[in-house]
Amino acid sequence: MGLLVVGSVAFDSVKTPFGEAEDVLGGSATYFSTSASYFTDVSLVAVVGEDFPKKHIDFLKLRNIDTRGLVTAPGKTFRWKGQYGFDLNEAQTLDTQLNVFETFKPDLPEEYRGADIVFLANIDPDLQREVLTQVKDPKLVALDTMNFWIEGKRDSLIKTLSQVDILFINDSEARQLTGMPNLVKAAREINSYGPRTIVIKRGEYGVLLFHGGSVFAAPAYPLEDVFDPTGAGDTFGGGFMGFIANSMDFSESTLRQATVMGSVMASYNVEDFSLNRIRDLDYKEIEARFREFKKLAHFDDLD
Repeated sequence: MGLLVVGSVAFDSVKTPFGEAEDVLGGSATYFSTSASYFTDVSLVAVVGEDFPKKHIDFLKLRNIDTRGLVTAPGKTFRWKGQYGFDLNEAQTLDTQLNVFETFKPDLPEEYRGADIVFLANIDPDLQREVLTQVKDPKLVALDTMNFWIEGKRDSLIKTLSQVDILFINDSEARQLTGMPNLVKAAREINSYGPRTIVIKRGEYGVLLFHGGSVFAAPAYPLEDVFDPTGAGDTFGGGFMGFIANSMDFSESTLRQATVMGSVMASYNVEDFSLNRIRDLDYKEIEARFREFKKLAHFDDLD
């Protein structure tokens, strides 16, 4: 079986210096699964409220995302409202309404429990461990987290990390988690918690991949127009994990390719609000930008 993601499906209201969007489709699992669907089969586990439009579920199905794990519960769908200044690396949260997501208890359909690859999106680390008790024998487990859980449930998060192969985290969160200002030292410390691979997202400054004692740096794609960075990290994760799930190759070479592929998907995501830009990409566009990334970082050796 392919790639399983457990996370949030939400409505976002976002304002940036370049425009705004109200009650658009969002959520960590939505961005992740849409991005990953360009590379592999994806099974989605999340919860929505009775106000969630059928058109959004139809969109997910159109992307060949298995939605049998998307539960509709009495109440309203999770909502997030935020804004960005000209520094698009950090959002200011204006309002969060957890609604049905507040009591979300992931219960995997039997068909999902044999997943080869599991991605635990940004949810309570207690729930992330609960998901792992329901999966039979995954070959690879990856996890994303955020400052809220690092601050409020650090011990639980550390416990969960002991069961994880790959951690996705941004630079400020890596420093917060470890108490170390240097990212190389922070990655080494996180290795001691359990994950053998650490992916540190650095927004417009690119990505650092730490694996097996080596470090790989991928740049961010230089864009003239960045409209909305919401979901960029989850879109990156979807491209990364989807690429790996497609090949089932966990070598360092493939991890480096996956890092660039994740960056490709994130670069498309930020070109418009919500999932508008990544709804119907042509795979040739993805391949073309992957090759452009390679040119960005190429240089000749010394004679």
